[in-house]
This record gives sequence, structure tokens and C-alpha cells, in this order.
Amino acid sequence: MTASTSPRPVRSDRVRNRAALLDAARGVLRRDPDASVDAIAAAAGLTRRALYGHFPSREALVGELVTEGARRVAAAAAASRDDDPVVDIALVGRLVWDDVEAIRAMTLSVVRGPLRETLMGDPLAPLHARLVDDVARAAAAGAAREDLPAETVARMIEGAAFTALDESVRTPLTREEGRRLVILAGLGALGLSWRQAGAVLEAHADRLVRDGAR
Repeated sequence: MTASTSPRPVRSDRVRNRAALLDAARGVLRRDPDASVDAIAAAAGLTRRALYGHFPSREALVGELVTEGARRVAAAAAASRDDDPVVDIALVGRLVWDDVEAIRAMTLSVVRGPLRETLMGDPLAPLHARLVDDVARAAAAGAAREDLPAETVARMIEGAAFTALDESVRTPLTREEGRRLVILAGLGALGLSWRQAGAVLEAHADRLVRDGAR
């Protein structure tokens, strides 16, 4: 490849501007999930035209944030596991909550909109497979419902997490309250009674609810 046909290096200011737009969008959408591209561009110290130079649409920008967040959640989950499948499902709930807590309103709007498949697609595929495996192991051990396929129950657990997220937008929650809600909702979908789910949570409170080592 000759010098005239070799690809031009990405300019450092372009990289910085893209990062600034993503950072600004994260902050602005945290406060107002319906914020306009003008508000996001202004927060980044850039123009609307500059924003569209990086992202063809507002949806593309939000989609990038969603994909970035999904990958971050998957990476955090991959680094923390538990041999007990029931506890592992609760742990996944905590990890997901900790990542979306600050942007719960934006995340909820994504879950309800056309970007849902982006959120639940390739970036989170390993996490979904982990839930399916956990559900199957828990059912085999008699610790979870056995009347439905593991795949279905895993999706019910994910749906319970979205319901908990919805409730957290309606009613302000502390970080620990949010963790408890997501975990209890997920374990309920798994087939545990509220007493059983509460017992699991309390037995592992230091790891599942309180701040500290995971």
C-alpha cells in the first residue's frame, strides 16, 4: 500500500471530541433521559454539527452508550462468580444494578424502546447464558422452579430486573435498597418464596447488598 493510499490516522482531537460527547451524554441523560442533541453537544463544549460528525443520530449516540454499558456489565460479571447458582443469580443482579443505578431513567427508556435489542444483544449474551446455566443448575438441585425451561426462567429474571428498575424510577432508592429490590425480584422469578429469597440475601448480605468486597 502506497503512502497516498494508506489510511489517515485518526486525529487526536477527533478522539477527544468523541469521548467528550459520550461523557457529556452520560451526564446529561442521567438527569434528563429525553435531553436533546443540542443539550448534549453544549455540555461537551461542541456544536450540534460536531455531534452529528461523530454520530449520525441521537439514537446512534445513545446506542453507543448502551453498548458500552452492556460490555462493562458483562466484564464486571465475568470477574465475579459464585459456585452456588442461586447466589450467583443474586450476584448478577447486584452487578447489573451497580452499573445502571446512576442512569436508571435512561436505561429504562432504552429498555422500553427500539434499542432494547442492542442492550440485550451480543454484549450481554454471555451474561444471559450464565443465567440460563445458573437456572438449570438450581432446578437440578431442587433450589428453583422446575415447571419451565431454563431459558424461559432466565428471561423472567431479566424481566423482573427491568420491573425493579421501573419501580426505582418511580420511588427514589438508596444503592442498598436498589440492590435488595433487584435481587429479591430476580429470586422471586427463579421460584423462591419471599422468605427464601430474603434468607439468601441476608445470609450473603456483605457480598450482595453492602459495599465492600464482591
